[in-house]
Amino acid sequence: IDSRGESIEKKIAKLDQELSGYREQMAKMRDGPSKNLVKQKALRVLKQKRSYEQQREQLMQQGFNLEQTNFAIQTVKDTKTTVEAMRGGVKEFKKSYRGDDLESFVDQSNEINEIMGRSYGMPDVDESDLEAELDALGPRDIGGQSYLDEALSAPGVPSECPALTARRIGMAPL
Repeated sequence: IDSRGESIEKKIAKLDQELSGYREQMAKMRDGPSKNLVKQKALRVLKQKRSYEQQREQLMQQGFNLEQTNFAIQTVKDTKTTVEAMRGGVKEFKKSYRGDDLESFVDQSNEINEIMGRSYGMPDVDESDLEAELDALGPRDIGGQSYLDEALSAPGVPSECPALTARRIGMAPL
């Protein structure tokens, strides 16, 4: 498909050059039968170009369809491999943990989950109480005064010439 597409692209480029030549030729001519003859040739070439463009679009669509089909096939293969691996895992699991062993494993797992879920001396906190306390805090209570407050309120650029500022506060100029 790629080689056919390249071949069609070359033909379209050749027809574009031919059309360009006809346009230049028609621009230099006066209206009359000879200009009409050149115009007819240009229209014929344009018709061929459109035909090749349609063929190119069809090839592009076919290529896209092939890519989609290949993707679907690969997805099915990957799914099949995954299912086979899962089946193998289930077989190994069943071999490793027969009846009583499986019950013992589940009991141990439940015991571990229970131990991990305990709260050691931590009282339960009600979410609504926490939200009410947060709402009651004012903006100053949450973080206090920040060391950045002064820096953020300072001007971004000097408001006057540094020499004037130095004279005003009694400093000697540099």
